[in-house]
Amino acid sequence: MTVAQLVEKLNLKVLCGSQGLHKTITGGYVSDLLSDVMGNANEGCVWVTLQTHKNVIAIASLKDLSAVIMVNGLQPDADTIVHSESESIPILGTTEKTFEITGKLYNFINGDSLNGNISK
Repeated sequence: MTVAQLVEKLNLKVLCGSQGLHKTITGGYVSDLLSDVMGNANEGCVWVTLQTHKNVIAIASLKDLSAVIMVNGLQPDADTIVHSESESIPILGTTEKTFEITGKLYNFINGDSLNGNISK
């Protein structure tokens, strides 16, 4: 799946970096600690965070992440937008909480239903 498909399926807003919407997503990673993401996120992941500063893009670029999702209606700082555009790394936005969007992201990546039904 591509970042563009994720945007459509999860009703995300493209905040910047739209030239990277063609990137393939291979998984997801959730953390607000940059060192954790740097040490543990895998190439092609979508990173869910509440961080908004330019170092987010530095880490996303270093790890070759496909996109960043900012939660709680947060907006990237001005210099983060500049870096996102120059690195072609999409920053996506949602008003949802981290827990909510992460569950939907997990289900979408794994091909499960997004309607909230859980098989037992």
